[in-house]
Amino acid sequence: MSTTPAREVRTAQETPEVQEVRAAADALIAAFAEGRLDDYFGSFAPDATFVFHSTPQRLASTDEYRALWQRWVAEDDFRVVRCTSTGQLVQHYGTTAVFSHDVETTVATRASEETVHERETIVFARAADGSWPAVHEHLSARTAA
Repeated sequence: MSTTPAREVRTAQETPEVQEVRAAADALIAAFAEGRLDDYFGSFAPDATFVFHSTPQRLASTDEYRALWQRWVAEDDFRVVRCTSTGQLVQHYGTTAVFSHDVETTVATRASEETVHERETIVFARAADGSWPAVHEHLSARTAA
């Protein structure tokens, strides 16, 4: 079963924009953890870019990332079992915001189940409709604490 993101302590001084970005990040993480792929990929702008330590090249769009995900599923029966987010930080800069956190994700394939420990940075940009889609994701490996 999936785990929803762990919430960090939030203070009354957070601006409405920071709260909106946190909500967007929480929704993205929850969709990932729960395997709601349409919601997960829908959290990204179509032209979002992705840099993952596990892939040799930068992915140039959300469609390219989704195609890679579909290949993982077809070849290895890939799925997310659970995901926990800790150490969340939102840095707001006008119409953009940087969200960073530590991620512990358990994934399953035909071969086995594995828990990975990573650090992730997601850049959000305010859209014309006021929403905060993710426009870039960078994932790097980290050693377990």
